[in-house]
Amino acid sequence: MTAATHHMRTRSPAALPPSRPADRPSLRQRLAARGLDGSTLLVLPAVFVLLALFVYPFVYGLILSFEPKVGGLFANYAKFFSDPYLYDTIWTTMRLAVPVTVLNLLLAIPIAMRVRLLRRQRLLTTILVLPITLGTVLVAEGMLFYFGAQGWFSRTLLLLHITDAPLKLTNSYVGVFLSLLITGFPFTFLLTLSYVTGIDPALEQAAATLGAGPARRFAHVMLPLLIPGLLITFCLSFVQAYSVFPSAVLVGEPGKVTRVISIAAYHAAFEEYDYSMASAIAMIMGATQLAVVVMVLMGRRFFYRGPVAGTKG
Repeated sequence: MTAATHHMRTRSPAALPPSRPADRPSLRQRLAARGLDGSTLLVLPAVFVLLALFVYPFVYGLILSFEPKVGGLFANYAKFFSDPYLYDTIWTTMRLAVPVTVLNLLLAIPIAMRVRLLRRQRLLTTILVLPITLGTVLVAEGMLFYFGAQGWFSRTLLLLHITDAPLKLTNSYVGVFLSLLITGFPFTFLLTLSYVTGIDPALEQAAATLGAGPARRFAHVMLPLLIPGLLITFCLSFVQAYSVFPSAVLVGEPGKVTRVISIAAYHAAFEEYDYSMASAIAMIMGATQLAVVVMVLMGRRFFYRGPVAGTKG
């Protein structure tokens, strides 16, 4: 045994070099394990936009609604629900938004059922959704020229001797109703068409093979599958119609029959310069919308919620 070998064997353990620790994961690997990878970081700009444009204004408006010019914490809400001129705007808005949404759905269902069978589906769909490109203001302006007292519609009725006096459909409830119907139908139709075309055609073909006619196929096969999607469409279309403002001002009577809740909020903010009251009205507007949406969505659980999509044969 050499002297060097003897020295290494007789050296104390404390003099041995420390064992090398196992390689620790890098910072990138540790962040990825917690869900903070590159894909997640791409979502951060959208989160910042959401916070800046929606969450912050909502929180700020909610806090501002509890800071009235006069009175206690809930003075703005007490003023709203104690003044018929203010709280009646909820009923006025509902009286416009709910019937328009229901009628849009009733019109969209048969048209979507028919369009899905056509060869030139894209062309007809483009024509039906054209009002979306016009916007609410242009539609209202066109209605003033067409449905006004001296518009083409009134002159045609006079020419055909259907009426004895000019018929004016604008600056009224009917005018706002028609405006919401024209601008809201394309949105409702597109959503309905997506649900209709997503149903497996084999289901309807199987019902036809068993002898079911068109009416029974629709009532017992298509409609149960469509109802959950139609309820979602109702909610989205209702929210769009409930926030009516330009139509109520341009083709309605904003001081009386079409004084909707958004007009009340605008009046408080930009005519009375009471931003606290305007914020309270906006919060009430959002709460009433949310109440209707929650009731509709709660009804979804009573219907079929399974998969309906399939490949077309």
